[in-house]
Amino acid sequence: MARPYNYGGGSYKPKQQSTNSWNQHAYGYSSNFFSGDGSSNNGNNTSLVEDFVAFVKKALRAMVKFWRERGRRMVVTAIYNTVHQIKRNLTYNRILSVPHLLVGFWVVVLLWGERWTFHSMVENCAWENWENWPAGAQPHRVALVADPQLIDPHSYPGRPWPIQALTIKLTDNYMKRGYGQLQEQLDPDSVFFLGDLFDGGREWKTAHGDFRDPSWGPHPKSEQKYLKSWNKHYGEFYWLKEYGRFGEIFIKPWIKSGMESGKEHKRRKFVTSLPGNHDLGFGAEIKVPVRNRFETYFGEGNRVDVVGNHTFVSVDSVSMSAEVSPEAARHDLKPIYMPTKIFLDRLQWLKPIAVEKELRMMRGEVPEVQFKHRIEEVDKANFKDKPSLGTEKTPELPTILLSHVPLYRPPGTPCGPLRERHPPAKPPKGQTGSVVPDHGNAISVSRGYQYQNVLDEQQSISLLKKVGNVVHAFSGDDHDYCELVHSEEQRRVKEITVKSISMAMGVNKPGFVLVSLWNPLDSGGKPLNPDQKQTLQTHLCILPSQLSTYIRYVGFAIISVIILVVRAFLVPVLKLTPFALEPEVQGVQYRGSALLPVFKAKVEDYDEFRFPSSGLGSSRSGGGKGRDRSGSSVGGHGHSREKSKGKWRGQPRIEIRSDEREEEKWRPKGRGMGYNKGKDTVAAVVVREMWTTIWRATWMVLGWFGWLNW
Repeated sequence: MARPYNYGGGSYKPKQQSTNSWNQHAYGYSSNFFSGDGSSNNGNNTSLVEDFVAFVKKALRAMVKFWRERGRRMVVTAIYNTVHQIKRNLTYNRILSVPHLLVGFWVVVLLWGERWTFHSMVENCAWENWENWPAGAQPHRVALVADPQLIDPHSYPGRPWPIQALTIKLTDNYMKRGYGQLQEQLDPDSVFFLGDLFDGGREWKTAHGDFRDPSWGPHPKSEQKYLKSWNKHYGEFYWLKEYGRFGEIFIKPWIKSGMESGKEHKRRKFVTSLPGNHDLGFGAEIKVPVRNRFETYFGEGNRVDVVGNHTFVSVDSVSMSAEVSPEAARHDLKPIYMPTKIFLDRLQWLKPIAVEKELRMMRGEVPEVQFKHRIEEVDKANFKDKPSLGTEKTPELPTILLSHVPLYRPPGTPCGPLRERHPPAKPPKGQTGSVVPDHGNAISVSRGYQYQNVLDEQQSISLLKKVGNVVHAFSGDDHDYCELVHSEEQRRVKEITVKSISMAMGVNKPGFVLVSLWNPLDSGGKPLNPDQKQTLQTHLCILPSQLSTYIRYVGFAIISVIILVVRAFLVPVLKLTPFALEPEVQGVQYRGSALLPVFKAKVEDYDEFRFPSSGLGSSRSGGGKGRDRSGSSVGGHGHSREKSKGKWRGQPRIEIRSDEREEEKWRPKGRGMGYNKGKDTVAAVVVREMWTTIWRATWMVLGWFGWLNW
C-alpha cells in the first residue's frame, strides 16, 4: 500500500466534499451520474426509467421556476397589451371606418353567394308553383339526381394537392347546399340517383378478385403513368372513405329530413343502386369485382320499385352494353351482361309481383302471401293449390324506365330549349318545327374508353319491348338537360336526360328534375280516374351558377380595392383620420409586470448570485464573510437582503424612472390617431394607409369566406 503524501511533516487529508455540494456543480449532470466518492457510475445503480423520471422532475422544476420568475409576468403583460390593442381598434371612428364598412358589405355578399342564392333558386321550384293536378290531389313527389361524380384523384390527375383539396371542398359544399335545400324546402317523398355517384370509383382497387385490365381494354396512354400510384394508394379503404363521403353529402340530409316531426309514417324511398360508367366502367371493360363491391353497398343495379302507383324499373345499362360489344364475339363476357339479361327476361314476372305487394300493403295485408293452414296427407296433398303473387289478374301500372346511359336517337336529334350547352338552331323562314339535324343542341352519338353516349339502337328497341308499358324514361351520363320523344320503333317514349348536380361537370348551371306522380287506385288496383291520360308531371330545377358567383366576387373585390386606394390618397389631402394606428412611443406595459425591469437591483439582492458557503464556493472566500462584486461585505455591514411580504427592504437600488416630462418631450404631437403634419411624407401616409386597409379587409373577408366553406 502506498504511503500518504506528506506535507510539512504531517499527513495531508483532503477535506471531505459533501455529496450534495459536489453534485450541484457537476456541470448539469444528474446526481446519479457520480457516486459519493467521485467515481463514475456506470449505470448499475439507476435504470433508464429512473433517469427519465429525474429528467422530467428537473424539467418541471425549471418550468415552475420560469413561471414564477418571468412566465407569469409575460402572460399577464401579453394579455394586457392585447386588451389594450383591442380597445384601440374598437373606437367609434375605427369601427365605422371605410374598411370595416366594406367588410360588412362583403359579409352580406358572401352570405348571398354561399347560402341565400341556393335557398332562392330552390324556392322557385316549389311544387305548388308548377304542379297542375285537380283540387284535393295528393301526388307522390320524386326527385331525380344525376351524376354527382364526387371529385377525386382520378378527376384531375397531376393537379397539386392544395388545389386538388380546394376543388374537392368547394364542389362538395356546392352539392351539400343544393341538395340540402332540396331536402329542406321541397321534401320529396322519394329520391332516385341515376348513376355516376363517383368519378373514379372504377379505378380504385378491390380487396378481392382480379383487378387487372382486360387485354382488350387497357387504360389510355394519358392514364398509364398514374396506374401504379392509383393501385398503390387508392384501394378498398379509399373507396370506403368515398362511400362515407357520399353518405355525408346525400344520405345524411335525407335521414335528417325524415326524422322531423310529422314524417314518421310518411312512405319514403331512397334508391342509389343504379350504376354509371364512372362507378363500374362500360361494357366489355367492366371488372366484375368492382361491380360486386358497388352492389354490396348500394344494392343491385337491376330492380323494380312501385312508387306513387307507378312501376320504376332500374336497368344496369352499362353492364347490359357488353352483350353487343365487338369483344363479345371473341371473349366470354357473360359474367358482365348475364345478370341484366336474366333480369330483363324475368321482368314481366317481376313487375306483377311488385305491384301485388304494393296493393296488399294498401289494403293493410301482409305483403307476402301465406300458405293455408290445413293438415293433409303427404301422398294426397295438392301442391298445385298454393298461393302466389303476380297473377294474370294483377293490373299493370304505368312504367318508368331508369337508365344511366340515354336511349338511342339518330345523330343530330335536338334536345330542346332547356339544354344549356347550345341553344336550338334558329329554323329557316317558313319552318315551324325545330331544325333537324341540330348537332350543336343534340347529344353526340359517339363512344370511347369506358363510355358510350347513347345505347345501341337495336338494344334500345329490345330494352323498351322487354320492360313494356313504358310511359317515360329518365337517364343521366350527359350532364346536361335533354328532352325528346323517340321514334315509333322506340314506342314514342318520352325521355329526359337529367342535368348533373355537380358544379364541376361542364355545365354552368347544375340542377335536378322533380317528378310529381298522381295515379289514384282502388284496393284492387283499378284506376279511380279511368279517363286520366297524364299521371306524371316533370320540372327542371336549376341551381345557381357558381362560376357567375365567383366572377361577381372578383368584380366586387376590384371595386373594393379601388375604394380603399382612393381613400388612401384622400387621407393626407383632406386631413382625414388615418386608419393605420400611430405607433406608441413607449410600449404599453402592465404596471408591476413589465417584461423589462423598472429598477436595477444590486448583485446582493439576488440569492442566485451568492456563492455557497461550502464546497467549491468556500474555497474562493477568504473567511466566513463573503464579498460581492462591488466589494461590500455580504454578512456583516452590507445592505439587508431580507424580504417582507414579497417586497425588498433596504437600499440602494438603481431605479429607472419614467419621467412624465421626458415622456411628454418625446411624445408625438397631433391628435392621437390623427395625421401628424411634418412627421411623414404624403407618399408614406398613402402607402401605409393602402397597405393597412387592404390587408385588414382581406384577412377579415377571407376568414369569413373560409368559415362559410369549412
